[in-house]
Amino acid sequence: MNAFPLSASLSDREARLVAPGVLAYIGDAVYELYVRQAFLSPPRRLNDHHRCVVGQVRAERQAQHLDAIESALSETELDIVRRGRNATGRVPRRTNRTTYQRATSLEALVGYLYLCDANRLSEVMGWLDLTAIDRQV
Repeated sequence: MNAFPLSASLSDREARLVAPGVLAYIGDAVYELYVRQAFLSPPRRLNDHHRCVVGQVRAERQAQHLDAIESALSETELDIVRRGRNATGRVPRRTNRTTYQRATSLEALVGYLYLCDANRLSEVMGWLDLTAIDRQV
């Protein structure tokens, strides 16, 4: 039986062959887990913890995060962002297409980095400002 990997280890070439929608699907899960871990301290009631996390994983906040870090991304990462933007399907009613595309782009980037470069993923995720929403709780 194979152990569940904490991070995948595909080559850059292999990771770039993964469909952008799949990268976003993986990235969505990785992003949310990262945010959940970021809000473990200080200890909170579960409901407060949940509100902090939900505030960060909404499409609007993800789009803001991408806006904040985009200028520091490599050309390869920017290509993944562009591919992710074009992978969006139906847009939820609560947001607009541009915001949803930006959020999906960030998720695709996170999925790509998860698959091929865990160190860079940690670096990029460390750039995210997760404190703004937290102050409301």
